[in-house]
Amino acid sequence: MRSIWNGAISFGLVSIPIKLVNATESHAISFRQIHTEDNGRIRYRKVCEVEDREVAQAEIGKAYEDADGTIVPITDEDLSHLPIPTARTIEIVAFVPAEKIDPLQMDAAYYLAASGAPAAKPYTLLREALKRSNKVAIAKFALRGRERLGMLRVVGDAIAMHALLWPDEVRAPEGVAPDVDVTVRDKELDLADALMDTLGEVEMADLHDEYREALEEVIAAKAAGEAPPQAPAPASGGKVLDLMAALENSVRAARESREPAAGAEVRSLPGRRSTPKETGTRKSTSTTRKSAAAKAPARKSTSKSSEPAKKSAARSGTAKSDAGKPDAGEKAAKKSATRKRPA
Repeated sequence: MRSIWNGAISFGLVSIPIKLVNATESHAISFRQIHTEDNGRIRYRKVCEVEDREVAQAEIGKAYEDADGTIVPITDEDLSHLPIPTARTIEIVAFVPAEKIDPLQMDAAYYLAASGAPAAKPYTLLREALKRSNKVAIAKFALRGRERLGMLRVVGDAIAMHALLWPDEVRAPEGVAPDVDVTVRDKELDLADALMDTLGEVEMADLHDEYREALEEVIAAKAAGEAPPQAPAPASGGKVLDLMAALENSVRAARESREPAAGAEVRSLPGRRSTPKETGTRKSTSTTRKSAAAKAPARKSTSKSSEPAKKSAARSGTAKSDAGKPDAGEKAAKKSATRKRPA
């Protein structure tokens, strides 16, 4: 990785030569501005207002504009003589528990790489000291023309630094919270807790930018002269009138989406397809229908051709109207027994 800054970490009297490299990268798709009539690129030219002509990059410097419009030129040599010790040094000023850092202050992230073999020992010393203390280091450093605040922490076997906003750069959340009195019931909180527990945790590595993937599909289709894919119909939304019902439905849907399909591979982010709960519901519904059909009494039939059905119903005991009636065989047996009986 290419370094963007070279300097040293000042750890008391210990100096650790380091290189600063970006810890993150953007995968966002960028667009160019074009002239819609002929697809010509739109470019910006740097023009001097005094001479009304385009100037080269070598002719461009920097200056500070005062409130009254006065221009004060500032050269790179002026900046190189700033009376601050952090011009080429990351100066550690304190060690604090990580929870003391407000996430709102977090800015860009960097890796601090040891610069050469002599830096390996003090670099490792600082890393292991941070590990054992369970603390982070607060430091000051200068980058891109201004002094910044930083937080050093251990990431794997490396030391990472998060640029921090100064405390006075973080706005207070005034006027953000609702300004009306709202009462939240314990039952609503219980359902919210159940929803949080059901959703559970997720492997951060499984999360990806679906918007960028869809945008790539659109670009590929347009480049191939094909029609871009159509967006799915948006989910029907509306006002939440019954918060309890919305919470209960959310918990139910979350539980169903978290249950893996039978025989399917378990994933951290399962799709919203048929779940075992839904399949089990279908089976139980089918079984209930069969059971109900078996228990239902047979209707009386007035047709003579339905006699075999009556006999079958009588044997099974499900046709009450035919129960206890003797059939033709039973009548013949009774007559025969009557004839044989002695006088």
